[in-house]
Amino acid sequence: MRVEHGDEQPAPRAVDGLVLGAHWGVLAFLGGLAGYYLLSLLVAGVVFSGDIGLGATQLPALGPLVLLAFVPNVLLGLAPALGSWRWGRGLLADYGLLPNGRDLRVGLACGGFALLAGYVVNLVLMQVYGPDRFDDPLHEVFGGIAGDTAWLVVAALIVVLGAPLTEELLVRGALWNALAHYRVPQWVTLVLTALVFAQLHGEPTRMLALLGQGIAIGTARMVTGRVGASLVAHAANNLPPALLLFASS
Repeated sequence: MRVEHGDEQPAPRAVDGLVLGAHWGVLAFLGGLAGYYLLSLLVAGVVFSGDIGLGATQLPALGPLVLLAFVPNVLLGLAPALGSWRWGRGLLADYGLLPNGRDLRVGLACGGFALLAGYVVNLVLMQVYGPDRFDDPLHEVFGGIAGDTAWLVVAALIVVLGAPLTEELLVRGALWNALAHYRVPQWVTLVLTALVFAQLHGEPTRMLALLGQGIAIGTARMVTGRVGASLVAHAANNLPPALLLFASS
């Protein structure tokens, strides 16, 4: 059957085998975000419900609650993955998820800048507002397992590998590709995704620091065009706080 010229569909733009831009990225991003917040509310309701006997007095025996706290985070990356499998060309073609040598080099460099940005911004804000205004999310969530080495290892793996994977698939994967599809300038995409990254953590006192870290991590994605690089940067940024969990125990 002959195809009229007006019916032809333009092929996706690609560089180094990676698809640049995906219209379904908006749906994947919104789906991941909605699933995350809905499941977070459900988990919080179950954990803190007095009807099932998990009151605040029993929370020090956290154990499996470490995994339970991460369950909503899984949905952040699940929707972009499903979108890629259903409408795209797979995780490697759509996102460049598996880091290569250049991803490692750029990612580690940007991860170092992310750590520096977070440290400097937090240091300045602590002088302005005082240290009591700043929270410590890792110790708030995982502090109750300080004496359990096995669960500390699980928590560290979540912080260094699990959370970066799901968050990068959502923010620097689905959302970034969607903005690329609509020809949004890369510097605008960099700032917008950093803002989403900062807001996603829900830590008002660290918002500016998270914004700076998001820009540094997103720079790895912008330079290489691959999520693998921003994944390495994100993991490098999360590694020192994860190690502090062991040090503080």
